[in-house]
Amino acid sequence: MEFQKLISTQEIKKHNHTQDCWIVIEDAVWDVTAFAPEHPGGANFLLKYGGHDATKGYSEYHSPSVVKDNLPLECFKGNLDRSTIDSSWAPVVAENAALKVEEGEKTPLSSIINAYDFEEAAQKHASKKTFAFYSTAATDCWSRDMNQEMYKRIWFRPRVMKDVTNIDTSTTMLGIPLAVPLFICPTGLAKMIHPDGEKALARAAKSTGILEILSTSASHPLPDILSEAPNHPFLFQLYMNKDRQKSASLIKQVSANPQIRAIFLTVDAAGRGKRESDERLAVDEIVINPVTGQRAETDKKGGGLTRMMGSYIDQSLTWEDIKWIRTLTDLPIVLKGITNAEDAKMAMQYGVEGIILSNHGGRNLDYAPPAILLLLEMHKCCPDVFERMEVFVDGGIRRGGDIVKAMCLGAKAVGIGRTFLYSLNYGTEGAEHLVEILKDEMESVMKLIGVKNLSEVHPGLVNTLDVDHLVPSTPDHPYAKWRPQPRL
Repeated sequence: MEFQKLISTQEIKKHNHTQDCWIVIEDAVWDVTAFAPEHPGGANFLLKYGGHDATKGYSEYHSPSVVKDNLPLECFKGNLDRSTIDSSWAPVVAENAALKVEEGEKTPLSSIINAYDFEEAAQKHASKKTFAFYSTAATDCWSRDMNQEMYKRIWFRPRVMKDVTNIDTSTTMLGIPLAVPLFICPTGLAKMIHPDGEKALARAAKSTGILEILSTSASHPLPDILSEAPNHPFLFQLYMNKDRQKSASLIKQVSANPQIRAIFLTVDAAGRGKRESDERLAVDEIVINPVTGQRAETDKKGGGLTRMMGSYIDQSLTWEDIKWIRTLTDLPIVLKGITNAEDAKMAMQYGVEGIILSNHGGRNLDYAPPAILLLLEMHKCCPDVFERMEVFVDGGIRRGGDIVKAMCLGAKAVGIGRTFLYSLNYGTEGAEHLVEILKDEMESVMKLIGVKNLSEVHPGLVNTLDVDHLVPSTPDHPYAKWRPQPRL
């Protein structure tokens, strides 16, 4: 800024309506009057914070750099004169007081001893809309729930009298070292539960030696996230945009950054699931799609954020588009959202470097199969996939033992999404604590089944008989030859 004029709170409060509206963001005073008709958050946001400090409300969904990058210099009026702040500075005083109350009521992190505790604490502390958006799944939530239940139906076959004095949980993912075979799944709107969002997760990924897949719909700009973990590798999740040129520019941008080591193309989002607990709650917060700038609004279909977040996704994506992506990047390509052996074979045919067996956390298509069953299907119907590419899974993993089961069945690493969002209730420290809990549980399980490192795991260490009958043994469905009879 070219000048540092100090403006009193008394002067700022005079500009508190849509025809003359100033707001304060991180002590910078902005005239947003001309921007009001275009603001994705609508006039309600401006009226709420007009003439006052909007830092907290704004930063929950936007990076502060967005204002500086999008408003002309003449809209900057000066800096807040903090010496003039008094009790009449209502919004900021009230919000800071409310924030202190919330923090005081939060479950102490020291009492969080497993992944389920994070979810319970987030349900108590996060807003109802935030928790509904994070926790919900499609229609009856059956796939979401079965993601967890199927892990519980697989038993270990422990071996004894092994030297397990020293346990090593390390492995690699696409050639990148991992301290634990774990990655943070890409999720949108992480700032809804903590202002640092993906930036906090980036710091945790670096400190714990795991990887974060950054979402196309991340709530912070990509450079801001990467700067939180200098020299640490990241992965990037791509939703194909209906405007292919935007996707082309994005692919080139991420490919040019040495910290991005692979592109994970989401292939199971041709439609968006009906997430009813999300729809039932009206949108009473300012929530903006980071990709399109569209604001979430309640309509006759409900108050869901899902429809707003997926509005830009291209529904015409085909296998041939992999060739087009190859012309734009030299990075490895991994397909996220494979749910059967036939598509795994197609992935091999198109030469991608990996697949994630995933039903999108049950959030899109209810009754899509859990990933742990898909691992069994790969063994039965296309076992060569494990030799041709790296196979990952996500969905339903809540224990270190779940990670070990997936590794025994051929997964190279596993992903967790929701629980990392819940852990963000405590910022970076919460995410670090989650990794520590899972690593400790993994080490305990590995000792008790008789393996000292992940090169020693194999399918013989698990008993899958309770679920084997649920796994197709042939690509042909028993009704595949049936054809509807013509109507007379």
